[in-house]
Amino acid sequence: MIEQIPSLPAGILGFRMSGLVTANDYESVMVPDIEAAFALNRKLRLLIHIGDDFTGFAPGAMWDDVKLGFRHISGWERTGLVTDVGWVRVMSSMFGFAMPTQFRLFTNDELDDALHWVAQI
Repeated sequence: MIEQIPSLPAGILGFRMSGLVTANDYESVMVPDIEAAFALNRKLRLLIHIGDDFTGFAPGAMWDDVKLGFRHISGWERTGLVTDVGWVRVMSSMFGFAMPTQFRLFTNDELDDALHWVAQI
């Protein structure tokens, strides 16, 4: 499941992932907001929080994530990923350098720090 994080500063999109994340979650929750931001010719600042209740990605969900990232490869400015899920942290540490954005990994206890970092100009 993906849900929007409410009440973020202007110019920042935030999403929380929990349970099983599906391709439909990407298409119905994340993609419309992200596409709307790109339609305004904005560089995107993104905060993603993957909670302890996250159980994984359904088949096709990761592919939607990759497609979304590369469809607007020059449009990403900063992405902060907040999680204590071990395998997500390992994968993000290994491949974060390849993301088309400034990328930083945070623990759940650093959620406020992550938001501050994403909001910095």
